[in-house]
Amino acid sequence: MTSSDDNAGRARPDNRGPGPASAADTYQPGERIALESTSDPHTRLRPGDEGTVRRYDPHQQVLNVQWDSGSSLSMLLNAGDRVRRLRDAGWERLLDALREAGAEAGRAAAEWWAQDTIGGRATGDVTATARKILTNIEAAGLDIDDLPAADRDDLAEGATRYAEHAPPGAPRWEELRGWQRDRARWAWCDGFDQAVEAEAARQCRIVLHPHGDDRDLRHVYPDRVRLGGPGVFAGDWAWTPNSAGDMRIPVGFAGTLIETWNGWGVFTCTREVAEAIVADQQTARDRYRQQLAAEGVTGDRLDRMVDQSMGRLCFDGDVIVADETRVHDDPDAIERLAPDAEGRYVVMGRAWTWLPVHPYDCDRIAGHIPDPPSAA
Repeated sequence: MTSSDDNAGRARPDNRGPGPASAADTYQPGERIALESTSDPHTRLRPGDEGTVRRYDPHQQVLNVQWDSGSSLSMLLNAGDRVRRLRDAGWERLLDALREAGAEAGRAAAEWWAQDTIGGRATGDVTATARKILTNIEAAGLDIDDLPAADRDDLAEGATRYAEHAPPGAPRWEELRGWQRDRARWAWCDGFDQAVEAEAARQCRIVLHPHGDDRDLRHVYPDRVRLGGPGVFAGDWAWTPNSAGDMRIPVGFAGTLIETWNGWGVFTCTREVAEAIVADQQTARDRYRQQLAAEGVTGDRLDRMVDQSMGRLCFDGDVIVADETRVHDDPDAIERLAPDAEGRYVVMGRAWTWLPVHPYDCDRIAGHIPDPPSAA
């Protein structure tokens, strides 16, 4: 190909184009690119041909390239020409090393932050703080002022980090072009900020989870529970003030949502969870009995008032017996709840007002919450 394969006769974009390209579409001198397509019918360039960026006009979206073949044909990105960046393996390894160094520093910073904010050196209601911070982290795009953050504008610090963490054989900081210094500095900062958020979220989950688990439980948040999928369930009656005056759920029950009934949830659960539901019902009955006794109620009247308020649940072998005869004033209001072929139970599924609840609103969770399908 001769030097005549240039820009002669090509229609240049006018000044009424879309304006400057985004940062993701900015090309820097020295970058390697490959042709994907061009609107020039006369060029001998073909898709896959490679070249080096000489200049880029972001307003006109004109990319000046020195092609390896000798052509100097410019790419009119505003007129349909398309190129792709080529990965420089050595440069990418350098950026990866800087990101990892930033991530290591970010994790350490987040661990110190956690001690002061939601850990051993923190004061006040750390669960409320952890819930607020985790909510902001999970809502992508929100600024979280409380978290450590990298200083992306400190050029001197960027040079120091580069000198400390660039892999052997990497060019010296002084040898880098301006855009390379920016990308190197930002790679470390990206690693730092991402690691801070990930570690802060993990620390918050440990504080909030009833079992001290650091797993991500977003897949069982109430707004994500779907038919056939896992969730944590409790009755709408379950909310109880704790010693700090906050409304909490003493125990949530892990299960699988199989149906909705009059707006309420119907779920299946394991024998372990069914036993926890039976025990929780008995605890609620005992608590109400103590309340009535403290008010002076005694004898048969005490038994009758408890039974009229809450049914009795107990196991008869593998079957749950639900006795609500006094609740409904109906001698036939006794139900036997047998497990299905897989040994799972539906406990008062169409009689009680069960709801999917937030796992971090529970002081305890009965049963195992499965990992999301993508993490299985």
